[in-house]
This record gives sequence, C-alpha cells and structure tokens, in this order.
Amino acid sequence: MEEVKTASIHSKVEHVVDYEEDAHSETSVEDFGRGNGSFITAYFNVTCVVAGTGTLGLPQAFAKGGWLGILILLLAYGMAVYSGIVLIRCLYHKPGHRIHDYKGIGTAAFGVVGYIVASFLHFLNLFGCPALYVVLAAENFGTLCKGTPGELSHPIWCIIVGVILLVPSLILKTLREITIISSIGAICTMMAVFIVLVESPMYHKENPDVHRDGVIWTGFPGSLATIAFSYGGNNTYPHVEHALKKPHHWTYALIAGLSTCTVLYFLTSIPAYYAFGDKAESPIYNSLPEGTGQMIAIIVMTIHVILAIPIYTTSFSLEFEKWTRADEQRLGKFGAWLARAVIRTCTMAILVILAIFVPFFDDFMGLIGALANCGLVFLLPVICYLKLTGVRNKPLYELAFCALTILLGIVGVIFGSKDAIESLITDFQNQK
Repeated sequence: MEEVKTASIHSKVEHVVDYEEDAHSETSVEDFGRGNGSFITAYFNVTCVVAGTGTLGLPQAFAKGGWLGILILLLAYGMAVYSGIVLIRCLYHKPGHRIHDYKGIGTAAFGVVGYIVASFLHFLNLFGCPALYVVLAAENFGTLCKGTPGELSHPIWCIIVGVILLVPSLILKTLREITIISSIGAICTMMAVFIVLVESPMYHKENPDVHRDGVIWTGFPGSLATIAFSYGGNNTYPHVEHALKKPHHWTYALIAGLSTCTVLYFLTSIPAYYAFGDKAESPIYNSLPEGTGQMIAIIVMTIHVILAIPIYTTSFSLEFEKWTRADEQRLGKFGAWLARAVIRTCTMAILVILAIFVPFFDDFMGLIGALANCGLVFLLPVICYLKLTGVRNKPLYELAFCALTILLGIVGVIFGSKDAIESLITDFQNQK
C-alpha cells in the first residue's frame, strides 16, 4: 500500500524533459517492470488526484451555463473516462514496448511538435495550479483572520504562504517523502462537499426567490473550462497505471475513481446552483451564510491547497533541475543542494508574485481549465490515439465520439480562454 501511494505522489513528476531523450522514451514491457498496486489503491489514487478544488467552482459553472451544466458535466465525465483509457492504450501502441509518460506520447505521435505541445500543457498545469492555490490560500487566510489582529492584506498573505511552503520544498529532495498528502486532500474535499450539501437547502429555504436559467449558451465555453479543470489529472495517469500489478485493472479503477468524483461534483453543483442560482460564487463557500459551516469549509479547503502546493512546486522544480543538470554527479552534494535551493526559491517567488498580481480565483481557474485541462483531457489524448493507432480500424460510433470530444476541447480552449481573459481584464479594471 505504501509503495503504491508513493508511486501516486511521485506520479506528479515527469522524468523526461529533454526532447532527444523523449524521442526514445520507451522501454520493452519486460524491462519496464510494474508496481504491486491493486484495483483499490489505483482507485484511491485516481480519486485523490482528480477530486480537489475544481469542486468549488462547479456551482458557478452552472451559473454560467444554467442547468445545461448537468449535460456538460455528464459529457465531460464520459470524455474524461474515454481519454484516460485511450491515453494508456497509447503507451502500448507499439507491441512489446511501453512509452514512459504523457510527453513521450506526444513525441511518438507528432515528433518535436507533439513534444512541445504536450510539454507546454503539462508545465502550464504544473505551474498554474499552485499559483491558483496560493491565491485561494491567501484569500482564505484573509477571510479567517478578518476583524482580528491577524487581518492582513492579500499580498502579505501571499508572501506568508509562500515562505511557509518554501520550507518543505527546500527540505524534501523529492516527493517520495510525502505519502499521505493526496489522501488528506481528498478527505478535505469530501468534507467541504458535505457542508455545501447540508447548508444549500437551508439557505434556499430562507431565500426562495433566486434566479436560475435552463440554458445559457453564451456561458457554455466558460462552464466547460471550469468543468474541465475538475477532471484534470491525465498527466499523472501513466504513472498510476504503471503502479498496478495487473494492468487490465486500470480501466475499472479509472471508471470507479472518476465516477466517485462525478458523484461528489453533482452533490456540490446541483444543490448549490438550486440554492444560490446566478449568485453562486467560486469558491462556493463564499456564498454560504457566515457561520460555523462556512468557516469549517474554508479551513478544510485551506488545508487541502496548502498540502497540494508542495506537490506541484517540487514536481516543477525537479523537472527544471533535471533539465539544468543540477545533480550531485555534476555539482557535488553541496552544489546540488545550493542549486536546488535557488531553483525552488525562485519558483516559489514567481508563484507568489503571480498570485499577488492575479488575485482572482474564479477567472484564474477558468483560464487554467481552458488552456491546460481542456487540452490535456479532451484534445491531446484523443488526437494522439487516432494518430498512433489509426482511424479506419475504429467503429463509426467511436469516431463520432472522438470528433465530439475534440470539438468540445477546441471550444473550451479557444472560447473558454477568451472568456476567461476578458473576465480577468474586467477584474483588473474593477480593481483599479
């Protein structure tokens, strides 16, 4: 169990960062080896990786798209399951061999162009998410300390969060030392979902006259981008699958894990949109009545993001360290530690600066969801799968589903990004 949990956390780290190395990033199945994980551990790994802060934005996704959000969420669920299955098939497209990771798939399918696109989406996800989490953590600390001697401005809280999180980044050389973080994060998410589920009907009883729409077509791209953010995790799937002792369990674990996440999403989005309507905020606990429930929701989600940020920052730093060859063999033990400290300090500083100057959680999440997750979940896996395995050997219904997935991915990337950027511009203008 411990070994597989470690594999799940370590799965955030992509080992291949050089194109020439990526071009040969495949190994014979016999030499590649496997882990000792079971269906249960893979199921928990998928659930822990996928379920997270995206849950908090789903009610607002419904507010943008109306009850159409139910259909979008169901479509996103089906497409996320399909893309997770074909992504792993891409790893084994060459009989007797296995590609190492997501970027290797892009390289195998489209050469240097595929490598660049896959790397861009991967790093955008790996760098954008922790910046988003710093924004949320700073907002939450500001809310919790409001009216107390600890009431500080958003920039100061961002700096404090960055300094606190820099400590584990400097102490821990890799992510192998962190084995329980993802499980705690999933538990925190479930607690927040439960609070929203309980308090939403209570709010609706006191405020029955809220406005809800059936369909808001203009809000479709933004709603899709937020929902896509909630299904992010594809770039970790190759490592989770590799940890399985029996690889054929992957499909079942993926379906079970994403089904659990989708149930949590519906338990949050439907009651919250019904209760708050077009006034649903992101994160949704900002819409809850002030009191114990809201405070607990804020606390547990703050714990979640605080624990999640080091996973992303250390993963990003490890890849940069590998790319710059900041290792003990080249620099010696002290030199490698010093280089690692400089890289990780600079990484955290950039995240803090970004969080200070883009302090808008909801629209920031929409941008990351549109640019990174729509590409990672809906576009790249399907396109690479068709390129590596062929088109003519697929049944017509599968090709139709692939076409729909690609179409929605393109809509999410282009129009979702456009809407998010316009919303961010409006945010900055209002701030001034």
